[in-house]
Amino acid sequence: MNNKTRNTIFLLSAICVLIAAALYITGWFAVPYIFALGAAGIAVCRLTFRYEGTNFRLKRLYRMETLSALLLVAASYFMFKTRTEWILLLTVAAILQLYTAILIPQIIEKDSKQ
Repeated sequence: MNNKTRNTIFLLSAICVLIAAALYITGWFAVPYIFALGAAGIAVCRLTFRYEGTNFRLKRLYRMETLSALLLVAASYFMFKTRTEWILLLTVAAILQLYTAILIPQIIEKDSKQ
């Protein structure tokens, strides 16, 4: 899968997750399905990307991204079971995503300068 396709799938999946999380309060029956679709798309994007470099810090950050995608899949399971733990898993996944989204470009930029 090339980067453009992966980025498009990731963007659409992230929008699905965001919309489903916002619509959960309405109790609409399709919300868990939309969330699961988005979580699966994010998981596919994260699991199909493999970092081939030697930078240990970047490897760790890409593994954290994969973990956050798997946490979203687990959150969708809890959403189907109508349990509130999905909120905690979604929050942890979002924090990991934010952390890696800030650090990965900084480390790549630092490596390119060396």
